[in-house]
Amino acid sequence: MARAGESHLPDVIGALRHASAYAHPAGDIELIQTHISCVLLAGQYAYKVKKPLSLGFLDYSTLERRRAMCEEEVRLNRRLCPEAYLGVVPIVRAGASYLVGGEGDAVEYAVQMRRMPHDRMMPALLAAGRVSADDVRRVARRIAEFHGSSETDGRIAAFGRAEAIRRNWEENFGQAAPFAGDTIDASALGEVRAYVDALLRTQRPLIELRADAGRVRDCHGDLRSDSVVLHEDGRICVMDCIEFNDRIRYGDVAGDVAFMAMDLEYRGRRDLADEFLGAYMGAALDETIGVMLPFYTCYRAFVRGKVESMESAEAEVPASEREAAAARARAYFALARRYAVARRDPLAVMMVGLSGSGKSHLARALAARTGAALVVSDAVRKELSGVAAGKRLDAAYGEGAYTSAERDRVYLEMLDRATAHLAAGRRVVLDATHIARADRDRVSAVAHERGVPLLAVVVEASEDAVRRHFAARTEDAEQPSDARIDVYRAQRARYQPPDEVDARRTVRVDGAAPLATNVPLVLAAIS
Repeated sequence: MARAGESHLPDVIGALRHASAYAHPAGDIELIQTHISCVLLAGQYAYKVKKPLSLGFLDYSTLERRRAMCEEEVRLNRRLCPEAYLGVVPIVRAGASYLVGGEGDAVEYAVQMRRMPHDRMMPALLAAGRVSADDVRRVARRIAEFHGSSETDGRIAAFGRAEAIRRNWEENFGQAAPFAGDTIDASALGEVRAYVDALLRTQRPLIELRADAGRVRDCHGDLRSDSVVLHEDGRICVMDCIEFNDRIRYGDVAGDVAFMAMDLEYRGRRDLADEFLGAYMGAALDETIGVMLPFYTCYRAFVRGKVESMESAEAEVPASEREAAAARARAYFALARRYAVARRDPLAVMMVGLSGSGKSHLARALAARTGAALVVSDAVRKELSGVAAGKRLDAAYGEGAYTSAERDRVYLEMLDRATAHLAAGRRVVLDATHIARADRDRVSAVAHERGVPLLAVVVEASEDAVRRHFAARTEDAEQPSDARIDVYRAQRARYQPPDEVDARRTVRVDGAAPLATNVPLVLAAIS
């Protein structure tokens, strides 16, 4: 957002920079501009006024349309931040001036918001080094909960199908074209287009399957750190969802998740992006979201590049801010290109480790980072047993769903799914203990049959670390695993550790180490 002076501003916005326009103490009023809105910070409130624009992807061209969009903004944003969005207020003419919320015919409308503490906004916390892995994991679980309860139906699903996605890309390519040679190289534009065309061709069946499965929902649409408030009491507020265009807000949940991950990476915090993605995947139990994440991170980076390019060309924005916007656009477009040209040849990653070792958290982050499907033994076991993902299986280790026969059934189903993903040209991460050599041999056979590389990631942890892991898991009702310390000990007694007899590539990691340590280790082994 750009802070602006009063040149090039409509009369009504200039008038709202004076305290006399408000019925409450306003103090020194600050104006902040985006490419589509003017936000006035007045005392303990903020007022967002939409610019009278028609840009193809949004229409604020008439007063009635702006009023309707203000009301829609309040309705939608109260889903994730009810304390901030107070309502819609008219702006009326009073002689030669204007009043906010006054009597008379409205000449403009504004969204009235309660101002959030700036020092609790995620960008400020990131700049101060005060955002922890636990913070972003809490945000991820909140977003997974939101997605799980947000609206979906056949009409909404249509916005996440392949042809709708292609139309969105074509619109963005067209809107970015005027900036080729300035904020984006023509060659980079071609590389992104080639990547998009290839993915829409090769993964079209998966895109349609995700739409059929309810993975396309009424999302946030603009999920990045600028929108997140981390209150000191632990509450999470997520503001500024897209209200002006259903086809931007309606989409695969992967698009929302990818936006936050891309934003964190843009800000130099790839470690927090990994934590965010891993936590979301653990809460959402979405087997194929990892396959789509690179595509949507590319999309989100490209869109941000386009938006910043547009701001760099706005006459009412001060020259210094236009130059800064152009620099940001170049950085976003460069990030989009990097996502587009990364190699993602078919690959199988097999996790090996006892329950509680931390292998699942690492597996989720690896699937997200490498663009892989994630097949999880605990989730498959519950599907086969007819138990909801959020419920625990009522059986002791070695009994019920944990007998040898049931265990074999789970592993065979996992192998079938892995085979299907590899056959479709996807990467796959298999998250199970694989404590028996025979289990690992079966995975090796599948990889050999499909002609793809196999990497075994052996996750090791002390019993003390395992105890701490289980203690944390007990407090998290969204974890799909039912394992506890007695299960860990029973598995340890049966464990056949990988050694030189295992004819496969192996990397060993400390399960107690952070993702920032372990993910690069595994990626190095993959490359």
